[in-house]
Amino acid sequence: MSQGSPGDWAPLYPTPGPPAPPNPFVHELHLSRLQRVKVRYGRGGVGRTRGDRKRRPFGALIQMGMGIRKGVGERLAGRESGGAHVGAAGGGRGVLGRTRAWATDKLKFCLLGALLAPIRVLLAFIVLFLLWPFAWLQVAGLTEEQLQEPITGWRKTVCHNGVLGLSRLLFFLLGFLRIRVRGQRASRLQAPVLVAAPHSTFFDPIVLLPCDLPKVVSRAENLSVPVIGALLRFNQAILVSRHDPASRRRVVEEVRRRATSGGKWPQVLFFPEGTCSNKKALLKFKPGAFIAGVPVQPVLIRYPNSLDTTSWAWRGPGVLKVLWLTASQPCSIVDVEFLPVYCPSPEESRDPTLYANNVQRVMAQALGIPATECEFVGSLPVIMVGRLKVALEPQLWELGRVLRKAGLSPGCVDTEAEPGRSRMISQEEFARQLQLSDPQMVAGAFSYFQQDARGLVDFRDVALALAALDGGRSLEELTRLAFELFAEEKEKQAEGPGRLLYKDGFSTILHLLLGSPHPAARTLHAELCQAGARQGLSLCEFQDFSVHHPLHGKLFGTYLRPSQTPNASSPDSAPALANGAVQAPKQKGD
Repeated sequence: MSQGSPGDWAPLYPTPGPPAPPNPFVHELHLSRLQRVKVRYGRGGVGRTRGDRKRRPFGALIQMGMGIRKGVGERLAGRESGGAHVGAAGGGRGVLGRTRAWATDKLKFCLLGALLAPIRVLLAFIVLFLLWPFAWLQVAGLTEEQLQEPITGWRKTVCHNGVLGLSRLLFFLLGFLRIRVRGQRASRLQAPVLVAAPHSTFFDPIVLLPCDLPKVVSRAENLSVPVIGALLRFNQAILVSRHDPASRRRVVEEVRRRATSGGKWPQVLFFPEGTCSNKKALLKFKPGAFIAGVPVQPVLIRYPNSLDTTSWAWRGPGVLKVLWLTASQPCSIVDVEFLPVYCPSPEESRDPTLYANNVQRVMAQALGIPATECEFVGSLPVIMVGRLKVALEPQLWELGRVLRKAGLSPGCVDTEAEPGRSRMISQEEFARQLQLSDPQMVAGAFSYFQQDARGLVDFRDVALALAALDGGRSLEELTRLAFELFAEEKEKQAEGPGRLLYKDGFSTILHLLLGSPHPAARTLHAELCQAGARQGLSLCEFQDFSVHHPLHGKLFGTYLRPSQTPNASSPDSAPALANGAVQAPKQKGD
């Protein structure tokens, strides 16, 4: 995927109705755009910003998944802030004045970054380590059984107030001089659970301060982090391991126990999105905060600063850059707004997903941003395109990069696989088949395919992935190959096609080619099969969905048809992905 600005996105095929939501996984911040200067070229020209002149569009995936960019003039008219178009009233002096102002602000920013930021960060780390004695004192000498009940007495009074005061000092030193609170926080009896959104940065724990340090849910791995682990024990946080299904069940039971304790436990705070976004849209809420079926109070977090230095999205500035940029600001402001308590209906109490979706819509409406179906599945962000859930960057693209790095052309590999029959292969056979000798590269490429309990992969998966990466087949030929590989003989009937594509094969194809999650693909398969009496799709039905559908066909073509790639010999060109898009520098996943 080529690097570009997140911006706003218009539908691929313009239709009446609201525009497509922005991409919530990408945040761009360049020092050259500290104050965007809008320049009008001529008296009737189109307004542009400094950043727009150098801005390139995203790669084919974003153009397909989220739509193409809006017109520059429309975007500036609706979203940009930073002054009116220069030249309309003040002539050329307006351009010169704004340019000088921009240069002054940039110089001021750089000086603050060099002088103020290091001092602030150093003092903040000192305060962070001062928190450790208070956190340790609260739980010192207590058994695991005692920690299963809320801590009271002198430990609660001394340690709670000490951690609360030092935490406010820590954020103050980082530049958050003001925390503006709106609305009224409900009592633990009125709302045992708090849900905060949008979750956009590692600074969001600042919302704990006006909430009087409620309990939180965190990854069990964080217990091993110095100081942070002590603070989680102090907080009596609910810990979940992302790799242990039994841990998830225990967390659900613990959340339900605390939420239904009748006010015995303090409130529990959730970030229901589960990961960070760029604040331009709400990600899909996970149902964990709503499983207990008790009333919740939505809490809105806003950073109404002139420059967004706090966002820490899946693709964008890293931890150190966000920390440095934020500490370089003279003053950062946080708005925390408590919305009225949301009491679930009987249907919502029985259905946590429905409950979560309705609360998401309420919070999105209050924030003035769209509520989306975008979410993280594993380590990949997933977006909605029509009726499809697809990965923002499928692993197929990364596999193509790995193979090209090994000097392997997918078209040179013998990928003869038996149609309709799985043939499981080991990592050693995989290496022989692909002619790979580097053990590390073999292990990396092998990990992109789903393995069974014995550590084997289906060779049909490998054959389809290599055929897609080769790019020598048309979309019709590629989808026909996919059908032939994964279609199965139907149950004996008097009429109808001989072979059908059932849900497992359908979900495997979509997961391999588009990065679609298996559960979402199986649900879509069931919807497609509702039109007929069969449990599977014929070749014509599958190609009607994947090739001839106006939106899905364009999506498949964008993912799978290679386009003109940059010259690989050029030192300045970025590595090309499987579909010909340019890969941006790899960023973090949350």
